[in-house]
Amino acid sequence: MANVRITQVRSAASRKADQGRTLRALGLTRIRSSVVHEDRPEILGMINKVSHLVAVEPANGRAEGDRKRRSGSPRGKKESQS
Repeated sequence: MANVRITQVRSAASRKADQGRTLRALGLTRIRSSVVHEDRPEILGMINKVSHLVAVEPANGRAEGDRKRRSGSPRGKKESQS
């Protein structure tokens, strides 16, 4: 089965409690957090329930939490200026 990346784009505050619990069950804890799940019927049903709070896209092979580092100097290594 294919994988889908689910990203929370709107807050669950002021929503019905079951919608917040559905987001937590999917593994989403805050806005702009993402998780990757298989597109099984159970997961698709949960996505359908909170479709107005999440964005769904096909996962492209990158693992969950696999992010690019920002360019720049590494932390803790400052060059001294003379």
